[in-house]
Amino acid sequence: MTLRTRRRFLAGAGAGLGVAAAGGFVPTRFAIGQKAKLKIGLMLPYTGTYAALGHNITDAMKMRLAEAGNKLGGREYDIVQLDDESAPPKGKDNAARLLVREKCDMLIGTVHSGVVLAMAQVAKEEDKFLVIPNAGAVDLTRKGCTPKLFRTSFSNWQPAFPCGDVALKDGAKTAVLMTWNYPAGHDSLQGFKDSFTKGGGKILKEILIDFPNVEFQAGLTEIASLKPDCVYVFFAGAGALKFMKDYEAAGLKAKISLYGPGFLTDGVYREAGSAASGIKTTLHYADDLDNPMNRKFRADFKKQTNRDCDVYAVQGYDTGTFLVQGLQAVQGDLGADKALVKAWEASKIDSPRGMFTLSKSHDPVQDIYLRQVWGGEEKYLGVAHKALADPGTGCTMA
Repeated sequence: MTLRTRRRFLAGAGAGLGVAAAGGFVPTRFAIGQKAKLKIGLMLPYTGTYAALGHNITDAMKMRLAEAGNKLGGREYDIVQLDDESAPPKGKDNAARLLVREKCDMLIGTVHSGVVLAMAQVAKEEDKFLVIPNAGAVDLTRKGCTPKLFRTSFSNWQPAFPCGDVALKDGAKTAVLMTWNYPAGHDSLQGFKDSFTKGGGKILKEILIDFPNVEFQAGLTEIASLKPDCVYVFFAGAGALKFMKDYEAAGLKAKISLYGPGFLTDGVYREAGSAASGIKTTLHYADDLDNPMNRKFRADFKKQTNRDCDVYAVQGYDTGTFLVQGLQAVQGDLGADKALVKAWEASKIDSPRGMFTLSKSHDPVQDIYLRQVWGGEEKYLGVAHKALADPGTGCTMA
């Protein structure tokens, strides 16, 4: 039985449940099912390399929803959580489990770009909204964009693109790039290359390793032999922590400047200690951004979780704000497709990262900051690129 067939079957079986049908916003029709709870499918990694990221996104999102009275557009909701294990082969089955078997009204997730590509396919087949609180696969909001797919985080290209200019300004003329061999890594490397080569820089080598392999020694040996002016990498979570430690242990840190998007250091720089010191990264968030919302959010998150806030927590919090704003505009009616899309497209999200809006391809338009780890803290150095939008190449909203 195909997903489309199952959807039609389930739609028929649930016709008497009082759930609003897709189409225009008709409050009188929706009022019949006003007491029905929304069911939100939350698909994130809770084990493995990206577990800490998944937990921070989840806890911060729930914190924001609690601030809104634990209602969305006046409706109560249930959240069905599922551990996606950062496993792309399981992506379709897991997404189908939430949308078809669990009958979730919408889908939120995930961290791994390979997994979210599978989620997006299922969400499109099931004609459901997908809100992405992290994974930055560029194809989703370029040639693969759809009206019901929104991202509250970044495209992988965004944090990477300004980093090439940073390396050039620091005097680098040659670079070696290294990443896990998966969509997020390829997207990030392309962003760095777009700016670094345009400014006259030369890429000596791209080193790719299988995800989630953290045996970096062969790549580090190759970097040492090539002797580039700088190295740009895309790693995150536990893998990023190990890479920084291995880079220092190999004697490269003192000789070759290391750059990356902020995921390289976020959430792990304190544990990395001296291995993270001096590393410059670019990202849409910095711990010490001087705005009232950031200061309050960091304090509240620490109080509630006993963990330090990071960019993943910020993205989870902003996803909560995004849900609150959009569903308030349609009085909780997820069936009011066109009205909800219009409301979300017009969103202005007041965030700990600073105010951001959405591009035509449903990506955040946001400032990218330059940060550097120094003295055991990650310091904000300035704005690397103001109001940067992903190009959205090929997006037709089909």
